[in-house]
Amino acid sequence: MSHFDSLETRSRDERDAGQLAALNALLPRWGRNPLADLSELAALPVLRKAELSEHQKARPPFGGLPVGNVVHYFQSPGPIYEPGGISHDWWRMGRFLHALGVGRGDIVHNCFGYHLTPAGMIFENGARAVGAAILPAGTGQTELQVRAAADIGSTVYAGTPDYLKVILEKADELGERLKISRAAVSGGALFPSLRQYYTDRGIACLQVYATADLGNIAYESSAMEGLIMDEGVIVEIVRPGSDRPVPDGEVGEVIVTSLNPDYPLVRFATGDLSAILPGTSPCGRTNRRIKGWMGRADQTTKIKGMFVRPEQVAQLVGRHDEIVRARVIASRVGEMDTMTVQIETRATNPALYEQSIMATLKMRGTVELLPPGALPNDGKVIEDRRSYD
Repeated sequence: MSHFDSLETRSRDERDAGQLAALNALLPRWGRNPLADLSELAALPVLRKAELSEHQKARPPFGGLPVGNVVHYFQSPGPIYEPGGISHDWWRMGRFLHALGVGRGDIVHNCFGYHLTPAGMIFENGARAVGAAILPAGTGQTELQVRAAADIGSTVYAGTPDYLKVILEKADELGERLKISRAAVSGGALFPSLRQYYTDRGIACLQVYATADLGNIAYESSAMEGLIMDEGVIVEIVRPGSDRPVPDGEVGEVIVTSLNPDYPLVRFATGDLSAILPGTSPCGRTNRRIKGWMGRADQTTKIKGMFVRPEQVAQLVGRHDEIVRARVIASRVGEMDTMTVQIETRATNPALYEQSIMATLKMRGTVELLPPGALPNDGKVIEDRRSYD
């Protein structure tokens, strides 16, 4: 398969020189002096989401960061605001879709959301970059999703890893045979059993590691040996709780410097854990690779494609005087994420808390009431019980 562009096959020296030049062109906008070498990047401070949120509260909407050419404004949980552009491959998602074999003649059934958060637009922008058409499907109304996919002839699915299974099972129930042969997934862990389910149905499924703030960070190719770093970012792995890089192969927190001239972020902490893999991909792309998503450096957890943060759990507790403590538990039933909210309270009616859970955590979950003192005294407010083996 051809590569998206010549950047993908640069030598290490060529890539370092190109990224250093791009970074030095952006640093003065941050009030920083140019660097002599990329290794000096590790001396700059890390920017964490909590700090970005505080900056944005003080100087809305983007915290006084050097932002240009804003066409869209997005809001992610926190809240944190992100800009969006419509120029060619603004979030660099086209590189990933090209690696999946998406191009002209394809119709991308885009099941990422278009409401407030940028995921839908991120994948739409990438699909346009490779010449594909888009059905802006979002989520929900599964029967209508199947009807549209069948009538229009959608060939590519884009969405969270587990939602395609819901669509395929509904298509089976309705007796419809869909033309979807590739799946571009993100927003949650792609479990091996789920990927095998798609493979057994003739669907090639690859994942991309992307965020609302940064766009494409790293992506799978057909080799499926780790995730290849995108050409428009510089990725570091640091020891959790610090800003110092760890040796290659050691698990640490993913820190990303975005070279997007419209929204440059320097040493932005994702809160995700990963590790650098040795060598390069057999597919011929020469950039370094990360092992993939290996959990969170903090308690923030992604459930059903949405982040749940400790501060959101605190907001839930604060809404009800009778709640002593609460804990969110992420688990799985079959191939679907589930969320249970354990609440210490003397109340006996779980329905009392359903609206508050939806308002603070942005999704529905099973409510489990416990007597005061029942939760372990370990400081946890979010617990991930899913297995990633």
